[in-house]
Amino acid sequence: MNAVMQDGFGRQIDYLRMSVTDRCDFRCVYCMAKNMTFLPRQQVLTLEELQRLATLFVGMGVRKIRLTGGEPLIRPGIVDLCRNIAALPGLRELVMTSNGSQLGRLARPLVDAGVKRMNISLDSLDARRFRAITRNGDLDQVLHGIETARDAGFERIKLNCVVMKGRNFDEVPVLVQYAIDQRIDISFIEEMPLGDVGRSRGESFCASDEVRALIASRHRLLDSTENSGGPARYVRLEQHPDTRIGFISPNSHNFCGTCNRVRMTVEGKLLLCLGQDDALDLRGLLRRYPLDDQPLIHAIQKALRGKPLRHDFTPQGEVQIVRFMNMSGG
Repeated sequence: MNAVMQDGFGRQIDYLRMSVTDRCDFRCVYCMAKNMTFLPRQQVLTLEELQRLATLFVGMGVRKIRLTGGEPLIRPGIVDLCRNIAALPGLRELVMTSNGSQLGRLARPLVDAGVKRMNISLDSLDARRFRAITRNGDLDQVLHGIETARDAGFERIKLNCVVMKGRNFDEVPVLVQYAIDQRIDISFIEEMPLGDVGRSRGESFCASDEVRALIASRHRLLDSTENSGGPARYVRLEQHPDTRIGFISPNSHNFCGTCNRVRMTVEGKLLLCLGQDDALDLRGLLRRYPLDDQPLIHAIQKALRGKPLRHDFTPQGEVQIVRFMNMSGG
């Protein structure tokens, strides 16, 4: 319960983003190529292996776990996995990021299983644009999922919007108003240069400062020191106190100095930094030592000492990491 993980720079690591699948029912233009090849089943961690890793990391000092994908809600057995992880002694909160497509049927079971907060991707409120960005998503299905999630009893819901010039930058005010109407939060994210998605990232890159200026032209913004445990910087709307606006700026405002997290891919690679290739293969250790956690603990502690100081994303947002976002754990 009192365990603490630290990296070689003295940063406390208490947040694990854990991918439960590399698959998704969408093909978002900033996340995947149009035609994707997914991992064969034998390379994917089993539910039991995911549970074992969650237990191990909580025992080492992790207090927040976010389940990601791909789309985590298309993984069979996800609700039971959530229930088991949420019950771990010492875990402060289990949260999730979803594209919203399955929340119409799963929001209430997830709340009952112990998921505290839900982040939902929403990049457009125009059905044709939404389909173009997601390549096959149904906006009405996602909006229904958001409303169902709002009514299900999550402690907090936040929308995530990846802002791209020429695609959805002009919709920022409309998305803010939707969040206000729903009394939920929204974060605007700079596109991350992960994977070759078949176009130049620089053509559509939009810095957070531009997004903030657009919102400030319509709302009085109040800076906030609130922290949700992740990289977002928040502001409040003076006239709408129920809604927080977040900005996640990996390119223009590096937030690595306060990094408190690591990522686990569904094939068991512990990514020490989203923007670097440094990784530890825990799947091999899991299967080599099915009854002994000590080799895994030792390997994790050693790897953390080599966690990079920062990523090296450029303001132009050009690809520097071949790994796609769905492989990194969105």
